Amino acid sequence: MKTYLVTGGAGFIGSNFIHYMLKKYNNIKIINLDKLTYAGNLENLREIQNNPNYIFVQADICDKEEVENIFKKFNIDYVINFAAESHVDRSIREPEVFVKTNVLGTVNLLNIAKTYWETEKGFKEGKKYIQISTDEVYGSLGETGFFKETTPIDSHSPYSSSKASADLMVKAYYDTYKMPINITRCSNNYGPYQFPEKLIPLIINNCLNKNSLPVYGDGLNIRDWLFVEDHCKAIDMVINSGRLGEVYNIGGHNERTNINIVKTVISYIHDNVDSSVTEALIKYVEDRKGHDRRYGIDPTKIKKELGWQPETKFEGGIVKTIQWYLENKQWMQNVTSGEYQKYYEKMYLKHK
Repeated sequence: MKTYLVTGGAGFIGSNFIHYMLKKYNNIKIINLDKLTYAGNLENLREIQNNPNYIFVQADICDKEEVENIFKKFNIDYVINFAAESHVDRSIREPEVFVKTNVLGTVNLLNIAKTYWETEKGFKEGKKYIQISTDEVYGSLGETGFFKETTPIDSHSPYSSSKASADLMVKAYYDTYKMPINITRCSNNYGPYQFPEKLIPLIINNCLNKNSLPVYGDGLNIRDWLFVEDHCKAIDMVINSGRLGEVYNIGGHNERTNINIVKTVISYIHDNVDSSVTEALIKYVEDRKGHDRRYGIDPTKIKKELGWQPETKFEGGIVKTIQWYLENKQWMQNVTSGEYQKYYEKMYLKHK
């Protein structure tokens, strides 16, 4: 039985990954290590909380003693590091928080995994550290072209720079110690359980509550959108078959402008839920500092080497996503009632 240490497993992508893995495999054990900051929510995992192959540990990835205790108690085969501060706006206001979690936390995980996996003859067989990163480390694209794994890192925000720094540390552990690692860099994910500071759940929630829909700048910034379950499948493939030391880009080939995303959500809710929800709710606000214009990923490498490709087209995935939030309004109410509500009021209601 393989044992996975999943950090940040109560967050959006991490919780979806845990659901995916426990549904696919019945012979694995998952240790979910999560600090439970405002974006971490155990409600995301309520359905599997009593699964005998699942264990939750509340702790910070920067806490050396707690992480070491997990390695002492369990024979960890894989570390999948989702744990990260990930909201660009917050990173602009509080960059030191992002450096601590995203960089120092990553180094702590690497050091402890190295200690328990390394022998005099090298690293034990069947061990691997997977760093879940982002296409934002590459910077911004013009109107054409795509990010490849060979694209130079050119991060612009404190968030993306902290992720780029973590990536370089992971790479250094492979180059220096031959530690078994992979790095994955994904495009924007969407789907169930995403915390409503991110664009799609924010717009859905605001539509349902008739709040303004804040759109940065002219709304023409472009992102490549990837359904979260497709991302989980890719990570599973990288864990099992990724070449050691390699970076794999994971993209959905679904480029959309931000304003297109907003109007798509409005249109669905107008036609299927509440006809009073219209584009009149859109409120253009001052652009984000250092706002990258376009991201686009070339996933040729992971397709060619591992046979992965995105299976969910955006037109179907966005409907599935909106319907999930409509069917889980209590979840939305719960996650927006605590710490997030203070943040929401500070950041968005001023634009109402």
